Amino acid sequence: MSDPVPSARTEAPVDPLFTHPASPFERTNPPSSVAFPSPPSLGMQTTFITPMATWTAYKTQIQFGFAILAYLMVLVGSVTAVSANASASWRYWVAVLPVLPAGVVVWLVVRQLGRLDEVQKRTQMQAIGFSLAATGLVTFAYGFVEGAGLPRLSATLVLPLMALFWFVGLTALYLRARIRR
Repeated sequence: MSDPVPSARTEAPVDPLFTHPASPFERTNPPSSVAFPSPPSLGMQTTFITPMATWTAYKTQIQFGFAILAYLMVLVGSVTAVSANASASWRYWVAVLPVLPAGVVVWLVVRQLGRLDEVQKRTQMQAIGFSLAATGLVTFAYGFVEGAGLPRLSATLVLPLMALFWFVGLTALYLRARIRR
């Protein structure tokens, strides 16, 4: 007679190809959890130590920021001291003190220009050349109309004018390069 429970094991059916784990028809399952525990967390403890990578990546910007801050601090102190002691014999020396941190700013800018690659150097030199020529042209023209009766302008306006023309030159070169692409 036949036994209702067969004693021979039946083999599992062969899976079709679309059930294979690499099949696009099956979702990828997340990896199983690791048997090792996670490292202990520091909790809400904060640290004030900045990583060295931050200093390395932003060193020039940090130095530039400190140099500008030093310039502004010396400038405010110099103007305050000179205005409070208008008749002192040392007022000229104190009035010139902001030139020292401004010299540090110039040194940082020149050092950073030396670190640029050839394309960036060429772009900067073209923008600086445009700035120099445009500033010269504007100040030369204003010198003529000054003789015709316009008021005299301070020489301290030349550097901001050069910076403005440098920015205009860089923007024009950037836009020209974008249009050519």
